[in-house]
Amino acid sequence: MGIEIKSEKEINVMRQAGKIVAEILKTLTNQVKPGMKTKELDTIAERELKKRGAESSFKGYRGYPATLCVSVNDEIVHGIPGNRILKEGDIVSLDFGAIYHGFHGDAAVTVPVGEVSLDAKRLIETTKACLEKGIAAACAGAKLGDVSAAIQTYAESKGYSLVREYTGHGIGRKMHEDPQIPNCTEPPYGLQPGTGPLLKKGMTLALEPMLNAGGWRTRVADDQWTVLTADGSLSAHFEHTIAVNNTEPEVLTRGDHD
Repeated sequence: MGIEIKSEKEINVMRQAGKIVAEILKTLTNQVKPGMKTKELDTIAERELKKRGAESSFKGYRGYPATLCVSVNDEIVHGIPGNRILKEGDIVSLDFGAIYHGFHGDAAVTVPVGEVSLDAKRLIETTKACLEKGIAAACAGAKLGDVSAAIQTYAESKGYSLVREYTGHGIGRKMHEDPQIPNCTEPPYGLQPGTGPLLKKGMTLALEPMLNAGGWRTRVADDQWTVLTADGSLSAHFEHTIAVNNTEPEVLTRGDHD
């Protein structure tokens, strides 16, 4: 399968899906506090989706049981909300997707729970900056490997490692479309700069760097969903859905809190 080019009409629907994702992530971010159970955040996400006439991208996807992914501390992605209680000093990644009129929007943020350590703040800030570096590189005429290189170069310049086995992806009528978008350049996981598919106007992509404070290797929990750092180090995750343009990319999930 090739990479689908979206029409302006289709991208406009994705703008609406992206706006819903941005609004709900902002609501969730403002609700995060010590003492709350992670499933409370899932309840809020589901309620806010219904208010807006949208559906969850995640719930039921390959059997995933929740509307939101909530990953805490050494959990990288795909954490299932439940009875875990957030504590002062935790960091929590919120990954959320919405379907609106048949099109998906997908984004993620990592937020502090109360007051966190300087190391945790630095990890969050660097991961967010890596996403912005990747977005800036995703212009028509560039190669997909240029995006991977931009993300990796910045992350490693700050002393962090990038998760290899989980990547960004194309997005549109399906949550996961071609291409896979690696966050590194080394084979077999990544793409060298100047290689990979040529980016063209109308491509819609979900970029999502995941940075670990320790090594890049991962493990999967007994629930068969939650992905953790193999060495127990902290991890952070940021994601945006973008549309490739001839000039700078348009971020479809950018909220006023970014």
